[in-house]
Amino acid sequence: MEDSIIVGIDVGTTKICTLVARLEGEGIMRILGAGIEPSQGMRKGVPVDIRVAGQAIARSVEKAERTSGLEITSALVSLAGSHVASVNSRGVVGVSGRVIDENDVIRAMDAARAVAIPHNREIIHVIQRGFTVDGQTGIRMPLGMHGYRLEVETHIITASASTVENLRNCVSKAGAEVSQFVLNPLASAEVVLSDTEREMGAIVCDMGGGTTDLAIYIEGDVWHTMVLGFGGDHITSDIAHGLRLPIPQAEEIKKQYGYAVQGEVDQGEDFSVRPFGEEVPVQISRRDLAMIIEARVEEIFGLVLEEIKRSGYDGLLPAGMVLTGGGSALPGIRALAGRSLGLPVRIAEPQNLVGMTDKLHSPAYSTSVGLLNWAVLMTEVGAVAPYHFPSNNGGGLDWEKVKSLIRRLLP
Repeated sequence: MEDSIIVGIDVGTTKICTLVARLEGEGIMRILGAGIEPSQGMRKGVPVDIRVAGQAIARSVEKAERTSGLEITSALVSLAGSHVASVNSRGVVGVSGRVIDENDVIRAMDAARAVAIPHNREIIHVIQRGFTVDGQTGIRMPLGMHGYRLEVETHIITASASTVENLRNCVSKAGAEVSQFVLNPLASAEVVLSDTEREMGAIVCDMGGGTTDLAIYIEGDVWHTMVLGFGGDHITSDIAHGLRLPIPQAEEIKKQYGYAVQGEVDQGEDFSVRPFGEEVPVQISRRDLAMIIEARVEEIFGLVLEEIKRSGYDGLLPAGMVLTGGGSALPGIRALAGRSLGLPVRIAEPQNLVGMTDKLHSPAYSTSVGLLNWAVLMTEVGAVAPYHFPSNNGGGLDWEKVKSLIRRLLP
């Protein structure tokens, strides 16, 4: 099989990461180039200054082009922000023949997709949660079954059309077009979630700078998604206000001395800072810093718990939570999350990477690497036109691969 080049652009509140990779054989993805740039013009996952955000994305894309030696013209792009919402919908069709084929499945998904959505919303994902054939429920894949009536229950993720268009414009200013938007926790799940966790029931929590993104997986499928407008930047802001420091200095102190559980910090640990209005540095107790951090992190996980309970699936998550994103790198956060949620919690990061991966072995890059994995899935079924190097446009869909993918997502 000829090599394919895939590109993902993770546009976050804290950083912008553009990755270029090449598919090499079965399941091997080599990172050819990376462009990591501080994010500007973004707030809580939403563009607030298109010109500045476009320039930051352009710098990230340029770095990735320079390190990979390839020109980037299109990419998968991450999406987050509190404007993201979801709704459940059902689609019903009559089976065209006595045996259900791929066209029947697609027609059922299209029927579910035809839900009334406000004109200012745009559908990002349509994810199936199960099929029903002639009243028989719980069917995972109906292809090849006999029946007369096919129903599908779907989870539809929508976003603000204007926000999506603004983000598309930002990417276009970098000389690239958006082949598909991918919700952050869905991209991260492709990297950090195991098949066992996906089947048993687990929640993926991607804690970024401006948002905390959630996706609940049960029986292998996405059952619920949500984006909360709180993240690591709020912790930094609390530190800056509590200690009267500039935001950049507060961020450095959080990374260097931060701890999520006050009770686990020794009483005598201090560090020196120079607050506003002080002529000389002053000593600050690390326990006081941990107190500030713990209060905000508990609040964030309290909101996460409320959302899990609101979804109605709080009793269906024996595999617990998989925590990822830049915020999960905070020491002690796993224990605090487990205590706040009453669930088993593990922290995950990208694994088994090949190529230019020095900086990517961190939870902060789960979404970035997950976009590449998502591109691989879409490329396998022809749902996204990938980079071709030189060309592998074989024509037609591989329905054997679709069978394993369609129950997870049909964009």
